[in-house]
Amino acid sequence: MKKETDFENPLLQQWQGLYGGVPDFTKYKISDFKPAIEFAIQEKLDEIEAIANNSETPTFENTILALELSGDKLERIHAVYGIYRSNLSTPQFNIVDTEMSPKLAEISDKLYQNEKLFSRIDKLYKSESSKKLNAEQQRLLWLYYTDFVREGAELNEKDKKEVAKINQELAGLFTLFSQKLLAEENNQFLELQSENDLDGLPKEFKEAAIAEAKERNLNVLASIGNTRSSIEPFLTFSNRRDLREKAFDIFVKRGDNENANNTNATLVSILQLRAKKARLLGFKNFAEWSLSNKMAKDPQKTLDLMESVWRPAVEKVKKDVSAMQEMVNQEGGNFKIQPWDYRYYAEKVRKAKYDLDQNEIKQYLQLENLREGMFWTAGELFDLGFKQLFDVPVYHSDVRVWEVNNKNTGQPIGLWYFDPYARVGKRSGAWMNSHRDQQKIVGNVLPIVSNNCNFIKGNADDPVLISWDDATTLFHEFGHALHGLCSNVTYPSLSGTSVARDYVEFPSQLLEHWLATPEVLNRFALHYKTNEPLPQSLVERIGNAANFNEGFATVETISSSFVDMKLHLTNETIDPHKFEKEVLEEISMPSEIVMRHRIPQFAHIFSSDGYAAGYYSYLWADVINADAYEAFLEGDGPFDKKVSKRLYDVVLSVGNTIDNEEMYENFRGHAPQSDALMRARNFPVEK
Repeated sequence: MKKETDFENPLLQQWQGLYGGVPDFTKYKISDFKPAIEFAIQEKLDEIEAIANNSETPTFENTILALELSGDKLERIHAVYGIYRSNLSTPQFNIVDTEMSPKLAEISDKLYQNEKLFSRIDKLYKSESSKKLNAEQQRLLWLYYTDFVREGAELNEKDKKEVAKINQELAGLFTLFSQKLLAEENNQFLELQSENDLDGLPKEFKEAAIAEAKERNLNVLASIGNTRSSIEPFLTFSNRRDLREKAFDIFVKRGDNENANNTNATLVSILQLRAKKARLLGFKNFAEWSLSNKMAKDPQKTLDLMESVWRPAVEKVKKDVSAMQEMVNQEGGNFKIQPWDYRYYAEKVRKAKYDLDQNEIKQYLQLENLREGMFWTAGELFDLGFKQLFDVPVYHSDVRVWEVNNKNTGQPIGLWYFDPYARVGKRSGAWMNSHRDQQKIVGNVLPIVSNNCNFIKGNADDPVLISWDDATTLFHEFGHALHGLCSNVTYPSLSGTSVARDYVEFPSQLLEHWLATPEVLNRFALHYKTNEPLPQSLVERIGNAANFNEGFATVETISSSFVDMKLHLTNETIDPHKFEKEVLEEISMPSEIVMRHRIPQFAHIFSSDGYAAGYYSYLWADVINADAYEAFLEGDGPFDKKVSKRLYDVVLSVGNTIDNEEMYENFRGHAPQSDALMRARNFPVEK
């Protein structure tokens, strides 16, 4: 029963203001979440029941459209809840999250297992009248029908209950895994006692490490946080081999320490439940279930692709390690290259071979200039304009907001939130979120998307300088944001990035190419002191070294993809350490490299089902991306207006309204060709 006080909860209120309303973070409190979520869940379930029990003949309007319009309060709450979960995690919020995540998972079960509702969808899907729907409506009906079947709508009652129970248990375990991993990252750090401990570190990185120690109230000179954005630069530049080993150790052992935050038992339970669920749903294993709605379809196809790229990548690593080992020997070092040495000596080889110093490049990579470079690129390719807004409520002082518009008409197409800096309570890595999907069922609902990163803030008066890798990540995530912002479809379930998981990384990986274009570098890669652009000689050296260390990056990522897929192809209970060791031995993993994500910290696959049996998606999408970029090169170059318009028209704006393979062929004129990836990475193409 609805209480009058429920409507006073700010989380239940419509978003107010321009652009169709925005979340008002000035009003929300953690104590609001539980009552708001419980209220919105019940409202959503009531709406589902009303649709299911409608006595009229099923039509698109009274069934599918009604489902698309249901649960608007829950959608808004879920958006804010997700922001807190990823960016503002606290012990108080974790208590709410632990209790609410299974309840939120339960909604899907009650949707997909509603027999009357599925009966309506089934009748409509198989009816003659469905053939009269337009193409987008037919796609949406197909999506609902296949999702219901895939999630167990045709199971018997006993198995339905078992699947529902598993889904709720998984939701709780995902939350537990995420909280444990975040605690490991928040609570662990490398202490640096003296100037000697800072030897080799770039000036701005030293200052950030000193600032972090002060922020943590540590009685030491500086500290290095246990996140990728802090550890990797330390491993690249620190002259202290002993400290590099310590930094490497705390990073690769996240979730794998003998403490309350050890994740191994949690992830084993997740794997067991996934395997059981897959069998109940009629699949041999979770990998087969997971890929049933992906482009790849068959796990073996992904393994074959990984294998084809793996062998040349390992050969490239062997050559690179040989050059690095030679340098160690020349310096009189009496040791074999270890994983904590790899980035350090790779950087030395880069300097020697290409006269290219990452620190030299970094002086030209100011975060704010690169953000402007992304805006300019989006303007040149897709006619987008960006106007910063100062009156939109934000959840942290670091966050800024821009209106995104069509620069020819001035018409807004969405909002972009930018949260660039690392802080305690924010999960590591970089990501894009959609806080509201574009749709046109009732009026033109504008999308709200965000890009979230973990750059080191440093001193308030100094520009934030980032590495080339971080700049690439910045463009990558902005590619996801553009995919959400450029959406121009009718129904929210088909909007923006709501495509197959192994297709969603394509637009983001594609945008990475524009960072290295002379047009962007000459305008936006400006020296932080002199404001001079990157010298042409340095641009040429960057180009010459473009494929340097590609073997390392490929091996690091594909090893994780192999392990992920094999974890989900087995139904046996695994020992994570033994399993990881055996798979890596089986694929002949170079001893000088570790997986990008070791099993105990593999958040992509254990914080949700999102990338489970799906980490291969980055490689799969890279094949598509490499092939797609050649369309620009075959034309008038990266800023070819005809090609970029075709990319907008048949990829970015159409969401999931078209089969993803067909969508790509509409853009390229043929299916993706993996040879393009081998050419892009300068790997030999096997005949």
